[in-house]
Amino acid sequence: MIDPTQLSASRLSDAIRQRDVSCADVMRACLARIGELNPTYNAIVSLRDESDCIAEARTADEELQAGRCRGWMHGMPYAVKDLANVAGLPTSFGSRIFAGKLADHDDPFVADIRDAGAIFIGKTNTPEWGLGGQTYNDVFGVTRNAHNPELTAGGSSGGAACALATRMLPVADGSDMMGSLRTPAAFNNVIGFRPSHGKVPDNIAADKNDVRLSTNGPMGRTVEDTIRLFTTMAGPGVPGFDAYEAASLRHCRIGWMRDFDGYLPTEPGVIDLCEMALGRVADEGAAVDSCAPKFDMPRLWKTWLTLRHWARHPDRVFYDDPRKRELMSQKWRREIEESLKITPTALSEAEVARDDWKHALDRCFDDYDILALPAAQVFPFSAETYWPNSIDGKDMDTYHRWMEVAIGGTLAGLPVVSLPAGFDAAGRGMGLQFMGRHGQDRKVLEFALAYEAIQASGLCNAYEPGPTRTLRK
Repeated sequence: MIDPTQLSASRLSDAIRQRDVSCADVMRACLARIGELNPTYNAIVSLRDESDCIAEARTADEELQAGRCRGWMHGMPYAVKDLANVAGLPTSFGSRIFAGKLADHDDPFVADIRDAGAIFIGKTNTPEWGLGGQTYNDVFGVTRNAHNPELTAGGSSGGAACALATRMLPVADGSDMMGSLRTPAAFNNVIGFRPSHGKVPDNIAADKNDVRLSTNGPMGRTVEDTIRLFTTMAGPGVPGFDAYEAASLRHCRIGWMRDFDGYLPTEPGVIDLCEMALGRVADEGAAVDSCAPKFDMPRLWKTWLTLRHWARHPDRVFYDDPRKRELMSQKWRREIEESLKITPTALSEAEVARDDWKHALDRCFDDYDILALPAAQVFPFSAETYWPNSIDGKDMDTYHRWMEVAIGGTLAGLPVVSLPAGFDAAGRGMGLQFMGRHGQDRKVLEFALAYEAIQASGLCNAYEPGPTRTLRK
């Protein structure tokens, strides 16, 4: 007997199309697993009625019987991150202002997923408006880490990452402004891919002022699943999975940016675990060298704050309504209040700095094929803690300063994949983010296929005590 929840999305797709398992049985297995695990992890929200989901799955079976297959996701249960619209389902944004409000249309990438045959069963949890790297809100509560429910799943795509890792979903979408695909992927030991900006239709809810920070992207338990969902979300013009092949790691040049020469505070053990994983990549023939972009990193943080705050400026329409402002979280109000202080000069300076940062990375790419960083600066922390107040003795001055490692790829609009690095001695997950030049999404994902092959052989999917490999300076 096949347990559909234990299959990758790609293998599940094959099993459905080959009629090895019915869509109705897949749906029952998925809903049963959600019923068993979701009360603990709280990854899936706004779950549809079971009988309606099974009825749609039976229709999908009838279509297959008649020789019609809508796509690789035909009959596959699916839940969309609760920042995007699915016709007929609530889009709550994790906000008390919008709780329970039904969407009357599909967002573009959601429509593409529907056209590929997916059956929408609900939404995945997110912090209010996707703000912050901890998935909690006043509507649905806290989402917990798949490997230890006492810890955070990360955010803002924490619901998606947890649902994947616990096998409540076969594949999932997320969105990423400040590591929101990358941090939860690392914390839950799955894969998150932030595409080059513009590859996937923009998520207007997360980037309202068109400052080109946020993008939608795929998550998966395997790189193949991640690529297949990416090609679906991106739509025409992106080659299908069959066009991808694992890159050769021999002679691949990787620039290890580490913590930007000590600029970023990191929790003890994070760098060691990442360097152990990179050492194994080097064993396959890759050259892994230290790389330090020539840029003033405090200037990059100032740039980030200016553009991030400005992205929330349109939310003033809610802030100016006292009744709605009362329903807003402190961090959402703060983002809007900071946006009111931004001047045209500050915006202009931020755009100049962003261009300078892109040029600094371009100079790095002249020497390296791939640039690497830790996917997070801390290991998963308590689910009852909203954000870390300090890292390795350094105080954090904002609720998102602890995610600063993610802003480089975002501001440059680069394709970045978060891949598992392993677990520490306490069983806490960590990942590495690998980025390529803008538009080189395929190159980054083909590198990911090669990296995954090493992991699949058991080389870097668990914590291994011992000395850290010394990387070339």
